[in-house]
Amino acid sequence: MKYFLENDYFQGLVQKAEQNNVIDPACYDKYQVMRGLRHKNGTGVLVGLTDIAGVHGYTMENDKKVPAEGRLLYRGMDVGDITGSCQMENRRAYEETAYLLLFGELPNKSQLSQFNELLDSNRQLPQNFTENVILKAPSTDIMNKLQRSILVFYSYDENPDDVSVANVLRQSIELIAKFPTIISYGYQAKAHYYDNKSLYIHSPRPGIGTAENVLHMIRKDNQYTKTEAETLDLCMVIHAEHGGGNNSAFTNRVVSSSGTDTYSAITAAVGSMKGPKHGGANKRVKSMIEDIRANCPNWKSPGILRDYLLKILQKEAFNGEGLIYGMGHAVYTLSDPRAVLLRGKALELAVEKGMEEEYSLYENIEILTKEIFKELRGPDHVICANVDLYSGFVYEMLGIPEELYTPLFAAARIAGWCAHRIEQIVSDNKIIRPAYKSECCKSTYIPLAFR
Repeated sequence: MKYFLENDYFQGLVQKAEQNNVIDPACYDKYQVMRGLRHKNGTGVLVGLTDIAGVHGYTMENDKKVPAEGRLLYRGMDVGDITGSCQMENRRAYEETAYLLLFGELPNKSQLSQFNELLDSNRQLPQNFTENVILKAPSTDIMNKLQRSILVFYSYDENPDDVSVANVLRQSIELIAKFPTIISYGYQAKAHYYDNKSLYIHSPRPGIGTAENVLHMIRKDNQYTKTEAETLDLCMVIHAEHGGGNNSAFTNRVVSSSGTDTYSAITAAVGSMKGPKHGGANKRVKSMIEDIRANCPNWKSPGILRDYLLKILQKEAFNGEGLIYGMGHAVYTLSDPRAVLLRGKALELAVEKGMEEEYSLYENIEILTKEIFKELRGPDHVICANVDLYSGFVYEMLGIPEELYTPLFAAARIAGWCAHRIEQIVSDNKIIRPAYKSECCKSTYIPLAFR
């Protein structure tokens, strides 16, 4: 690393790489390129069809967005109905959600019980995998460790390249079951070898489900409250899927369309989620909150907090980017249904933890930001809190280390990724290959001796 940074020749290569890879921004308009696969009105370019999930945040009238209350549907069912029913009946919702996403229907009691047993029987990692793959090669980034572990599973699979539905489903169930174990052990290895903390490797327990197993494996005493378990289960349900257009699901479908193996496709999706523009947003919220606590005197006062939020928007405070993280979404306008569900559970957990003042800070950020945007952009402007505003706070109250925020997102979303992979294989066997317009001018090859 140091050699490259101090090497003049390499710095010259950097300059060439920057200079010779610039596309004139005007060309995007000239050729009507939908950058980011989004139309100028903010709507996404239609590139596929899916029955797995629906994300609704507005209606269209005369080619203009009309704000609407947000809805998130899993196989046509409102996610709030799923979580509400499970909470009312005092049972876990993530496993039922994974079943629904994979198979397109709700399980009955017997089917759900058998599915839970199937997951439990696959939560353990292969023999010597923990020692050889995780502990002997720890990583400072758990998403990196997750990617490497998934690729190593290829070597443990007797039939890795078979893309039949039966084989892909078998691989999917194994990955859904093992993701929580990988990220928990990956964190323990990182904490021990890089942070000099004690090493705790707890085997997953049958009968307690995905969310509780995470709490069981990352805590040295294995203890957690009922509210903590319910809250993390809710987090995993609302993060389990978000339509085919989000970056990691689309990545998964693009790679799957090439006919490659499950491990390659899912590893690509994890790589997408690792990016701060996708899976790391709640970390940015946490950084913003830490900045507010450190630099905004008496943040408990709405007036003083409002002035500081205005400074953030004017690029005079925090990181200078002019963004209030946790506010706004590409699809949702009036509300993000995931944030609505999580906000209520966050308050319940805050009361249990004695953190009502901290909860009020997040709530006030949501309220005040909406007011500020109406003042700056007009009374008709709408902006809503997104799920990331409250998810980081919830993880903080659960005592989950920041290194696990995005990996937990992946451990929830693996159910949606697997569902999309199966749908892609069954419904659309064309390789995804969009067009790129070449802007390079014709040039003449010059022999080496004359350069």
